[in-house]
Amino acid sequence: MLNILLIGLGGFLGAISRFLLNEIVIKYIPLNFPTGILIVNVLGCLFIGFALGNSVILKDHLYYFLAVGFLGSFTTMSAFSYQTLELFNTNILIACSYIILTLTLTILATYIGINFSK
Repeated sequence: MLNILLIGLGGFLGAISRFLLNEIVIKYIPLNFPTGILIVNVLGCLFIGFALGNSVILKDHLYYFLAVGFLGSFTTMSAFSYQTLELFNTNILIACSYIILTLTLTILATYIGINFSK
């Protein structure tokens, strides 16, 4: 039960952090490009690399709060990137397939969702 609360608290803080960072970037770097979300995704991947490259992988309270909760809510790209690297360590073909399928299917699903909701 404690781990679920830690995930929830981390997720709450991660979502707010993603929103605020994106808003700050939009305000100070006004481009016709999703720079804020790009920065969020890159930072989230950097942070999960730091976290999972160290002792957080032990799945202790810090793991559930930081890796699953905060970073999982801050950006799902962090989990995607970590899983992809794990796949590269075992099978490059499966890793490449995962990348292609994830990008293709998520963009397609978003397109379908937008068009079916009209």
